[in-house]
Amino acid sequence: MNERLSCQIEFIREVDKLKTIFRQTYLMDSTRNENDAEHSWHITLMAWLLEEHSTNKQVNILRVMKMLLVHDVVEIDAGDTFAYDEQGQEGKFERERMAAERIFGLLPPDQSEEMMELWLEFEQRKTTDSLYAAAMDRIQPLFHNYYTQGKAWQEHEVTSGRVLARIGFLETELPDVHSLVCQLIHDAVDKGYLLP
Repeated sequence: MNERLSCQIEFIREVDKLKTIFRQTYLMDSTRNENDAEHSWHITLMAWLLEEHSTNKQVNILRVMKMLLVHDVVEIDAGDTFAYDEQGQEGKFERERMAAERIFGLLPPDQSEEMMELWLEFEQRKTTDSLYAAAMDRIQPLFHNYYTQGKAWQEHEVTSGRVLARIGFLETELPDVHSLVCQLIHDAVDKGYLLP
């Protein structure tokens, strides 16, 4: 096997560990927690399906999909940090950056560099593509929480204000989707799935 292929296979073996990193979010049937690999697949599919609702027609959907496929790979080393865990957020970027360097460093240099660039772009949320990718990452767990009657929200005593704050930027990026998720949030409060 040549060296390049050997590096790629090693990376493929390493990222299989993503299937063992469990998130706070439950599957929509409430049977168990979702893992990072399932999350990454789900939001990548969502990005493709919901692209037509973006107000920015400059979204590069292939770039977004690549970004979403690699955005949580760092959690193999850094672990999953719950979105509403303020203490856990401290030092998160540095933990994940170190993980990115190690894991993406398994690849040939050109692919390592591309993945690191995609990961950093996603984290910085300054480009059209990264904002669209971030939107998918924010609404997917919201759907999971709504359709599990707020299971993870209730376990962590999450309030509607915190959820609304995380999705506020959707109003300009994906107004139709923003309207829908706001309706779901208000309905979740009415049904007792989410604290007011």
